[in-house]
Amino acid sequence: MADPTPLAALPESTPVLDIDGLIDDPGVKVIVCCGSGGVGKTTTAASLGLRAAERGRKVCVMTIDPARRLAQSMGLSQLDNTPRSVAGVDDANGGSLDAMMLDMKRTFDEIVESHSDPGRAQAILENPFYQALSTSFAGTQEYMAMEKLGQLRSAAETTGEWDLIIVDTPPSRSALDFLDAPKRLGSFLDGRLMKLLSAPARGAGKFGAKVVGASLSVVTGTLTKVIGAQVLKDLQGFVSSFDALFGGFRQRAEATYAQLQAPDTRFLVVAAPERDALREASYFVERLAGEDMPLAGLILNRVQEVPLPNLSAETALAGADRLDENGEHPLTAGMLRLHADRVANGQRQRRLAQRFSTAHPRVPAAAAPALAGDVHDLDGLREVAAALADQ
Repeated sequence: MADPTPLAALPESTPVLDIDGLIDDPGVKVIVCCGSGGVGKTTTAASLGLRAAERGRKVCVMTIDPARRLAQSMGLSQLDNTPRSVAGVDDANGGSLDAMMLDMKRTFDEIVESHSDPGRAQAILENPFYQALSTSFAGTQEYMAMEKLGQLRSAAETTGEWDLIIVDTPPSRSALDFLDAPKRLGSFLDGRLMKLLSAPARGAGKFGAKVVGASLSVVTGTLTKVIGAQVLKDLQGFVSSFDALFGGFRQRAEATYAQLQAPDTRFLVVAAPERDALREASYFVERLAGEDMPLAGLILNRVQEVPLPNLSAETALAGADRLDENGEHPLTAGMLRLHADRVANGQRQRRLAQRFSTAHPRVPAAAAPALAGDVHDLDGLREVAAALADQ
């Protein structure tokens, strides 16, 4: 019997992604796992973090996964906005593993508190408009993920606590949201309406004050009719208190992009061997290239293994039909049909992977097989990482 092959979905011409070479490279300080939702980014980030730690790196894994699977798989009762040490890691090579889960609002609050005097910070934090912005504005989670990455990198450079940070990006509807979010939030906060509403707080000359006052009167009158006086009052109060931070958001958005483009950062595009996931992965590869961001390669998760690769789907189905006709061995007939389904699924996955490889022939790839159940402990993470490394 031939050994199962988790690489069945990858064309032979696809360059092999050297996982151990990537995580062992001391010049790589940040690995960003990105891709569409539901493709295994969290498991990939956690498994790579564990393998890197057990090979001697000092690792911090940051997840933005609401299902909290990372905490469970690492044996932690909870994850929060502060990195926590993971027990059970083999530290014989001098490595260590910490993990944290992004608290979007807490990170936003930390920005306000660190860039405002106590009185202004309190006014912002208590403002209803800020509370809505910090929890539900489109792109806030992605932006705060990069804010937290910046904080972790700064702490790593200052204390030497970590030499590798692995980021599990948000489960967005589109993987491209992750790259667009910093500019989107910065543009919103620096937009014309926000600047107009903040004009009185910024001050102006007599003539300018009259012009601004007249313009503001028209705008606020219209907005009052549309959204109500109290909402407008909350908005103006937020903008007035938040005015001093506007420029900081723009600067941090630019710093975020520079950080992602840095030579010590690597992107891993994570996908499942499904049409939509690989289409999203293809878009992301093209976007990363367009933004000059360093791509390490593709991780293809949940690849179908074929236990008997020399037994074709047609032969298996023919055998099952003969057994049914003779009324013999129903369990064997069922197993043959299951094998035929797995072969057909493997062939479909291979065709999809071939399309991706044809479109991106220079993108290295590694694959992990579909597992029977969810990864829920360190041993499961080790199994995934070993499969990715053993290509």
